[in-house]
Amino acid sequence: MEDRSLRIPSNDEIAAINARHLIQTPLRPADLLFVFGTRMDVAERVDTAVGLWRDGLVRWSIVSGGVTPGDHRSECAIIKAAMVERGMPAERILEEHRAQNTGENVIFSLSVIDAVLGRDSIQSVICLGNTWTARRYPMTLQRYWPEVEKMLVTVDTFATPRALWHTDPEFRRRILIEWDKIEPYKAKGFIAEWPVA
Repeated sequence: MEDRSLRIPSNDEIAAINARHLIQTPLRPADLLFVFGTRMDVAERVDTAVGLWRDGLVRWSIVSGGVTPGDHRSECAIIKAAMVERGMPAERILEEHRAQNTGENVIFSLSVIDAVLGRDSIQSVICLGNTWTARRYPMTLQRYWPEVEKMLVTVDTFATPRALWHTDPEFRRRILIEWDKIEPYKAKGFIAEWPVA
């Protein structure tokens, strides 16, 4: 079976991915920063999260991510500790330690948010995650929490500029894997269309 992630996308597909997947949203102060767990580009994610806090763009944060092979600590524990070390107050960072995928990040975090802050007190969320996963973060949030306003910030360590993702074999592979998930995930009800027209 052909590995579709190794294909060379057409100019039309590149344009579609740039327009519909690699979305950039204007940022304004938000009630909550939703940090999706990872083992990749952790330092960049932490730097960005702390920068958003220092710039007054977020009041609260939740870090979500469970234990993955290679470490006994959860992604949440690793990322939160680094955020606190960089100066973000620990009491402003909610924790979710069980999630193994993006859907669980949202599902499990909603009960934490509800218990600590009350979901109704949150009107706006900034999603923070990998560039290649891009809009799947807010699309997952849209599926389970449609009423909140969503913004998106992404990070990566590729030397290749984001606009030239298709020229870097590994960057291209990661983006194509994620792009190919969008329609099947929508069909299965894992995610919902975002941004909403």
